Amino acid sequence: MYYELYIDVLFLVNFMMDYLLLLIVKRILKCSATHGNICIGSLAGSFMTCVVIAAPFENTLIKFILFHFVISLLMLKIGLGLSSLEETLRGFVTLYISGFLLGGILTYLHQYVRTGSLFFGIAVLGYQLVQWVWSFIVCLQRFSCHRCRVTLYFWGAAHTVDAIIDTGNSLRDPVTGKPVCVVEKNEIYKIVREESTDGLRTILFHTIGKEQGEIPVIELTQMCVHNGKEYWIDNPVIGICGERISAGGGYGMILNPDIF
Repeated sequence: MYYELYIDVLFLVNFMMDYLLLLIVKRILKCSATHGNICIGSLAGSFMTCVVIAAPFENTLIKFILFHFVISLLMLKIGLGLSSLEETLRGFVTLYISGFLLGGILTYLHQYVRTGSLFFGIAVLGYQLVQWVWSFIVCLQRFSCHRCRVTLYFWGAAHTVDAIIDTGNSLRDPVTGKPVCVVEKNEIYKIVREESTDGLRTILFHTIGKEQGEIPVIELTQMCVHNGKEYWIDNPVIGICGERISAGGGYGMILNPDIF
């Protein structure tokens, strides 16, 4: 059993795949490499792949190292100009994850296409799908990073609530000058008696769909934000919201990023 290999077709296919993968890595890592640099890196990777395949190496370990380490690192160095060890490792991991995603997408789509000439169109479509997958992963990561848990303390009483860090929350207390976080009244009543909140001073706020409103504020004893590590805030100013903050009930507090 033998395979007939056309070196020009192999070179062209590898060049296109290397170009798409380097382009994905460039966008993920936000590198400053130009399309010309990526093109040169892809040409180098494709050329080296053809050389290694054509070379009479009997040792499979040597070929494995050349294919999966030497050529990949060479492509990243020439195409994206990665210099530091940290950047190179990130680029290497991103390159292989993108390669697995793109390879899986191409394998799945190829079964529905019988015309070989459509391979390049499938590859471009696969590239777009990989971009969407990465964007979705980044969105999930950002969403999870902006979610945390907060423990509120008020004269010996404590209560933990799910919260989000909202960069759009710039509310400040005009009296103390402190940033104001907003908590649902049902959550704050777990540590503060409801009748104790009567007569609290109010501050003005603006939201989308509501030009101006007033919200009562209270100063707690302490607050601890659990976000990978603990952030302790003494005497935080808390705005008490009479409505549900989250429509789905996923969180009951909005943190002002200025507290950090």
